[in-house]
Amino acid sequence: MNEINPIAELQVLLKDDLNAMNDIIKKMMTSENAPKIPEISNYIFSAGGKRLRPLLCLATARALDYAEDKHILLAASIEFIHTATLLHDDVVDESSTRRGTKTANILWNNQSSILVGDFLFSRAFQLMVSTDSLEILEVLSDTSAVIAESEVLQLSQVRNVRTSIETYMKIIEGKTAALFSAASQTGAMISSSHLEYIENFKCYGKAIGLSFQLIDDYLDYKGSPLNMGKSIGDDFNSAKLTFPLISALKKGNSTERELIKNSLLKEPKDSEDLFKIIRIMEKYETLEETKMAARKWSNIANKSLQKLPKNNITHLLGKVSETIVQRSS
Repeated sequence: MNEINPIAELQVLLKDDLNAMNDIIKKMMTSENAPKIPEISNYIFSAGGKRLRPLLCLATARALDYAEDKHILLAASIEFIHTATLLHDDVVDESSTRRGTKTANILWNNQSSILVGDFLFSRAFQLMVSTDSLEILEVLSDTSAVIAESEVLQLSQVRNVRTSIETYMKIIEGKTAALFSAASQTGAMISSSHLEYIENFKCYGKAIGLSFQLIDDYLDYKGSPLNMGKSIGDDFNSAKLTFPLISALKKGNSTERELIKNSLLKEPKDSEDLFKIIRIMEKYETLEETKMAARKWSNIANKSLQKLPKNNITHLLGKVSETIVQRSS
């Protein structure tokens, strides 16, 4: 018997909310004066993805029995923020594919990707304002600043073989976990004034965001190109130091550390070096260590749910945190 996919179950349960959110997104990404905006926006929004961040926002609101519709505006805002950051990231990372399809910066150009990303950010803030909540506006504007700050911090650490696990965790807490956390927190804020519920959902979002990114960084070295829609070793090719590589640098002997350092600094990168580095990671079990760290955050996420109302949605959210650790793409 096939196991339940909790993300798919939530998508079915919240189908009407998701459809309403998609209608808002289609409406808000139009532009009479710049046809390239809907052209690029349509391309990136139709490229796939689970819409996990807005789904969390909708789910947390409904888990607390929210009966109005402002959570839909909020979820659309969160998806606009996420999509804008993807457009910007692909330019910064010089990416050519995402989820197996060509990135917007390759099909159009860097300038168009950056400017359309800026447009989507502006739409996100228009939607935030329409929720009529200064507190929610504050959370999401702060989150947007943290994401940008963390991306700059990550950029400053490229090729820096002295990057620590602590710095890495700070980066992923800002660039990934912050929006997961804000999605869960604001979904609770719009539906409840119960501070403990809001704090627990905030903690839940942060924890699954960290788990999500740790698994991403594990899969970059251990995943299947077919499942991921991209080649392994993107982080290595971009000279980004993530958890498994930082740990390998720390645990390896002097010869192994020198190999990793030289390989990261080499241009162009040598694919044979990548497989040598993966063998070093396997020797010291740093890939498994990365997965264990993700599992730890998944457990923290589940603990955050224990003080929340028991219903079908919170049950599925608990399953989501487990599914994230087990994912292969």
